[in-house]
Amino acid sequence: MRVLLTGGAGFIGSHVAEALLARGDVLSIVDNFDPFYDVALKRRNLDSIARRGSVTLHEVDIRDAERLKRIVQEERPDVMVHLAAKAGVRPSIAEPALYAAVNVQGTQHVLDAARLAGTPHVVFGSSSSVYGNSSRRPFREDDPADQPVSPYAATKRAGELICAAAVRCGGPSVTALRFFTVFGPRQRPEMAIRLFASRILAGEEVRIFGTGDTERDYTFVSDITRGVLAATERPNGFQIYNLGGTETTKLADLVRLLGEALGMPVRLRHESEQVGDVKHTSADLSRVRDGLGWSPAVSLKDGLQIFAQWLKSEGRS
Repeated sequence: MRVLLTGGAGFIGSHVAEALLARGDVLSIVDNFDPFYDVALKRRNLDSIARRGSVTLHEVDIRDAERLKRIVQEERPDVMVHLAAKAGVRPSIAEPALYAAVNVQGTQHVLDAARLAGTPHVVFGSSSSVYGNSSRRPFREDDPADQPVSPYAATKRAGELICAAAVRCGGPSVTALRFFTVFGPRQRPEMAIRLFASRILAGEEVRIFGTGDTERDYTFVSDITRGVLAATERPNGFQIYNLGGTETTKLADLVRLLGEALGMPVRLRHESEQVGDVKHTSADLSRVRDGLGWSPAVSLKDGLQIFAQWLKSEGRS
């Protein structure tokens, strides 16, 4: 297939790009190299992608609707995988308008460009954060998801809603994938597991917010990648699928397992809970098993071992 991937230089996007090339697809990437974290890391990701095959790179911001339309019309993709976004719960509280501009308006631009170019299918990277502090567990795709607790979560839910509206108005099919706490090699420096690992390796205290009893459904990046690729092959109107891990783990247990994977002792420092954090996430995977034939394969413990080996091989924390 001809695939256009937005956000292809990022953490998840770079893994997806490599998998698409391995599948034999013709790949073009749209990325604006947002300096939210060190752009040099994104350039390194691109170098790794380029070793897997030929890629056409467009350095474009998805907020630039006209340039995006021209690129999509030039590339004529069979499917667009839309992963470009402003990420992070806490930064979104400080800059909600920016998050809305990128994650909502930018997503509308992607949908518009796909429709004008005749692209039949868009895969949209959403988030488990849309469920908020739902008391129902595990989270199901047909849960209301109408009480987000951060601007980031609200923009991801809004993105899903405009995708659904676009389909109903004659646009391309859209498959929305709700990612549950993704981790693995190339993880962004500010993400929890990468940040914890950096402090453990430096012999510093690990700051955790609250008592450590919050729970997450951690999902290894290779499992997310398999889910994205499966979705590209199954356009079917508007569909939402959870992509979650094999188990739910308390924060304190995660830090302990991470210390074991790194072979280092862990010192914890508890701080007050943060606005925007959810208490727990837990994915019901029955729909995605039926719809995409997907289930996670990498446990948290095994994934942390792979991540620890990668981080040490990088020679930096």
